Amino acid sequence: MNRVFLRLFKAIDAAGDWYDRQRGDGFALYGLVFTLFVVAIVLGLFTYVSIAGFPRLGTRFFTGFASRIPEQAGILPAFLGTLWVMALVFLISFPLGVAAGIHLERYVSQRRLARLLEVNITNLAGIPSIVYGLLGLQFFVRGLALGESILAASLTLSMMVLPLVIVATREALRMVPGSVTEAAYALGATKWQTIWYHALPLAFPGIISGVLLAVTRAIGEAAPLLVIGAVAFVPFVPASVFDYFTVLPVQIFFWATKPQSSFLINASAAILVLLALTLLLNLLAVRIRERWHKRIES
Repeated sequence: MNRVFLRLFKAIDAAGDWYDRQRGDGFALYGLVFTLFVVAIVLGLFTYVSIAGFPRLGTRFFTGFASRIPEQAGILPAFLGTLWVMALVFLISFPLGVAAGIHLERYVSQRRLARLLEVNITNLAGIPSIVYGLLGLQFFVRGLALGESILAASLTLSMMVLPLVIVATREALRMVPGSVTEAAYALGATKWQTIWYHALPLAFPGIISGVLLAVTRAIGEAAPLLVIGAVAFVPFVPASVFDYFTVLPVQIFFWATKPQSSFLINASAAILVLLALTLLLNLLAVRIRERWHKRIES
C-alpha cells in the first residue's frame, strides 16, 4: 500500500512539474510574440518616418526659418531653442536633484519622514506632464513674470524631471557597497568627506545616466510647453533666456496638424532630428558610464 501511495505521489509531482514547464514555456512564447509585435510596430513607424522625411533633410531645412511655404520652412529656431532648453534643464535639475537625493538618502534619519518623502517624490514622477505645464504657467510665467520665455520653459521642465533625478541619485547611492563607507568612517572621515570622496565617485555613472535620461524625456515634451505659451512661428534665433521660443516637439506638432502633405514631410524630417538628439544623449550617457568605470577600476 505504501508503494502504491509513493508511486501515486511521484506521478502527481511529475505531472505538476510538466505543467509548470509547459506554462513557463507558454509564457515565454507569449512574451516573445508580443515583444516582436511591439518591435515591428516601432520599426514600421520609424521606416515610414525615414522614407518620408529623409529626402527633406538638407542645408535649407537646418538653416531655414518658419514659413507658410513648406519647401522653404526650416527648423533653425526650433533646433536652437531645443538646445537652449536642454542645456538649462540640465544645469538646473542636475545640482538640485543630486543635492536632494544625497540629503534624502544619507541625512534624513527619521524613517517615517524618509518614507513619506520617497512616496511623494515617486508620485510626482508619475504626474502627467501637462499638470506641470499648468503649474509653470501660473508660477513662472505669471507669478514670477517671466513670460513665454526660454527660462520659464526650462524651469517648468526642470520641475517635471526633478523627481526622476532624485530617484536616480538615491538608487545610485544605494548601489555603493557598504564596505566603502565603513572603511572611510574607520579611517576618521566625516560623513561629508565619505560622500564626496568615496560614495559620489562610485555612484556618478548611475547619477549622470539618470540625469541625461531625464533630460531626454524633457526635450520630447510638447504639452507643458504649449500650455506656457510656446509658439511655432519664431522668425529669429533666440539670443537670451528671456526670448520667446519654439522647440522641435512644438514645431512637429504644428506641422503635423497642417492639412498639406508637404508639412507632414517636414514633420517627419523634424522627428528624425529629434530622434537623433535623443539617441546622442543616450550614447553620451553610456559613454560617460563606461569611461568612469574604467577610471575607477584603474
